[in-house]
Amino acid sequence: MARLFEARFYEARPDGSVVCTLCPHDCHIPEGGRGACGVRYNRGGRLYTLVYDRVIAREVNPIEKKPFFHFLPGSYAYSISTVGCSLRCAYCQNWEISQWPKEHLPKHVASGAADRAVCPRLEALQGEVPGEYVTPETIVAAALASGCQSVSYTFTEPTIFYELAYDTAVLARERGLKNNFVTNGYINPEPLREIATVLDAANVDLKFFSEESYRRVSRARLAPILEAIRLYHALGVWVEVTTLVVPGLNDSEAELTAIAEFICSVSPAIPWHVSRFYPAWHMLDRPITEVSSLRRAREIGLKAGLKYVYEGNIPGEGGENTYCPRCRHLLIERYGFHVRQNRIRDGRCPDCGETIDGVGMSGTGPAA
Repeated sequence: MARLFEARFYEARPDGSVVCTLCPHDCHIPEGGRGACGVRYNRGGRLYTLVYDRVIAREVNPIEKKPFFHFLPGSYAYSISTVGCSLRCAYCQNWEISQWPKEHLPKHVASGAADRAVCPRLEALQGEVPGEYVTPETIVAAALASGCQSVSYTFTEPTIFYELAYDTAVLARERGLKNNFVTNGYINPEPLREIATVLDAANVDLKFFSEESYRRVSRARLAPILEAIRLYHALGVWVEVTTLVVPGLNDSEAELTAIAEFICSVSPAIPWHVSRFYPAWHMLDRPITEVSSLRRAREIGLKAGLKYVYEGNIPGEGGENTYCPRCRHLLIERYGFHVRQNRIRDGRCPDCGETIDGVGMSGTGPAA
């Protein structure tokens, strides 16, 4: 049975309710209820996390799978996740685990409106969160034993398992490992500032540049995500941005240009991954993204002034390679999630000397 661990970032109210301040939902949770993520629970006027000690997935992945192309290229990340998510994206690829708490609990519990008289089994329900028992120590030990260079908090939204992520990241950094978030960016400034002290990189999903689309498709707001990208970058966390290009939803030239121009306004060195959409979950009525659409998105990003734009989910098409932003020579050749060659030396292009932005970018073999 899952144990209860007191959550961080909440305010207790005199009536026994709490306000969770971890993410911009700012959920007002009554006694016995849960927040929008489904894994933060009010018991006795205190907020608890139900996923501090259990993960639903942990595996070794190439860092390129996250995707990170300018953060320790060619390395491996020990990747962990719990169930739950702060968003409810209609096309979620990992909905079986991200939406598990909302799909498997009574609606009045998952919505944070539970009442003990209505749901007498509520105390038992808290133990039904699936996953393997873990501690920060066991996660870090496994990461070191597997030869990984970083721990990746990924697959679902790491913000909702903040306490486990933070404690693991502190220990990982002490043991010489780096930490990265693969995140929807829906986090309030105070917890972001704290996690940034032990976080080395964040890949943020910027799904749309439309408040209406965020509300309708993901049940979130755009503005806090833009602010999170700005703040991660300002605090020295290496940032990459991913946009899943969905036909007829966010693939207009105007919206892609707006996304590219925003990223460039934060820093032209931020890599932008424009990735291919595959129908999933509640969005099965749209076609797979055409390769030509990703090519057009990449051109839009480069025209906006971004130095590095990548086409994702289309291995072998060349859009996943890194080129020098000055001389345009090939620097890192990739196929899917794997690096075939890395010609960068001491963080620079071996042909023209241009600095190549990122963390741990240099290859290990002789220059081509």
